Amino acid sequence: MNTRRDFLEKSLFAAAAAVMAGETSQTRADDTAKASTSPNERLRVACVGVRGRGLEHLQAFGGMRDCEVVAIVDVDEAVGKSTVERFKKRYSKGKEPAYYRDLRKMLEDKRIDLVSIATPNHWHSLAAIWALQAGKDVYVEKPVSHNVTEGRRLVQTARKHERICQAGTQCRSNPGMQELMKFVHDGKIGEVKLARGLCYKRRGSIGPKGTYSPPASVDYDLWSGPAQIKPLTRKSLHYDWHWMWDYGNGDLGNQGIHQMDLARWGLGVDDIGTGVMSYGGRFGYEDAGETANTQVCVHDYPNGKRLVFEVRGLKTPALRGATVGVIFYGTEGYVVAPSYTGGVAFDLKHQVIKKFGGGASHFANFTKAVRSRKHTDLNGDVLEGHISSALCHLGNISYRLGETVEGTEAAERLGADAEAWETFDRFQEHLWYNDVKLTDAGAVHFGKKLVINPKSETFVGGASSDANAMLTRDYRKPFVVPSESELA
Repeated sequence: MNTRRDFLEKSLFAAAAAVMAGETSQTRADDTAKASTSPNERLRVACVGVRGRGLEHLQAFGGMRDCEVVAIVDVDEAVGKSTVERFKKRYSKGKEPAYYRDLRKMLEDKRIDLVSIATPNHWHSLAAIWALQAGKDVYVEKPVSHNVTEGRRLVQTARKHERICQAGTQCRSNPGMQELMKFVHDGKIGEVKLARGLCYKRRGSIGPKGTYSPPASVDYDLWSGPAQIKPLTRKSLHYDWHWMWDYGNGDLGNQGIHQMDLARWGLGVDDIGTGVMSYGGRFGYEDAGETANTQVCVHDYPNGKRLVFEVRGLKTPALRGATVGVIFYGTEGYVVAPSYTGGVAFDLKHQVIKKFGGGASHFANFTKAVRSRKHTDLNGDVLEGHISSALCHLGNISYRLGETVEGTEAAERLGADAEAWETFDRFQEHLWYNDVKLTDAGAVHFGKKLVINPKSETFVGGASSDANAMLTRDYRKPFVVPSESELA
């Protein structure tokens, strides 16, 4: 398939990518806290949601000498109780953390200082808000919200109650990534107006859509929480919620939020931008999933700055040596960050300028800020988490408000934008590589081009009414995120 990139450039990029092989990896930075010092008073921690990433929360806090996990919360009783037993044997030396199915009961425990949250996305903001209102400091996983408005309410709650709230974007605590960002900000690769985030992570089918029963050990009412209670239409209640709009945000808000955050950080922008457009689709199979598995989001900022994000859930080669990472394009070079801990800077001839690497504990940074009582000591303050999470939500809003069109019509909508064409060329090439033909009618879901007022975090102009309605959700009582007036 012909594209606008030539063979020589591909060969040079392949050579440059080889330099990074073995230098960086896509594993998480070390989230243990071996450097913690023993304080006079231990911080008592409750962990909410203990499947997957939640187990890593338990491991991190359980390994800190200045922390004690005193409560475990999970709506799946089988998971919660078995985790209590395993944790007791490994970390507590026989001292058993309390188990709660309902986090509201846990929040009544006055002993608890910190709450860590690793629930499905649709619970993140509300669980954090309730914990902050109960006088707890909070570590909340990415994305910090399921929609834009509740993320802003979370920030407002943290500030009102003067609590410490860390977003789970742990890349921000890694010295290698901090050094890389300083290198970019100091102009070492010239002026940077384009950052490209990549989430090239293969995702298979989650099975046919149907009517399934939740596990008997799960309180489905509590699991649903802020969302309306609906029949379970996928085989697996756990994890596959990521691909359902009521609970997840697709890979933009799953893996991609890390790279979205890094792209925004390196680009040096501190709000949600002035415009967004997204296109893509769920290609390669038909299943119960709703979110896109192949998607491009374009975020516009003043002075010609642009953040482009690419999600690819089918098999795909790397771009400039990265599959899950970020590329910063400068007038004098570029930087590829293919890991959580660093990356490599190149000149325009693809020769290595500098390498970056090194990890640290995001959890330890959190407890440090808890003790100082300064949210400015946080590497991933909730405000930063909110803005980056909001970018993911904005891309999904544009996508969901779009329409399906033929590949040729989708291409025509790009106009004369050279970068947009280059991205679309690779989008087409990726689908062609996976035997998806864009000449088929309705192949591409092409989103609305939306204009944003970054100060009010709302849409303006055409299509703003429908788009603004998607900045929040219809909450199910009593699982309701408070309004701005209620927080005042």
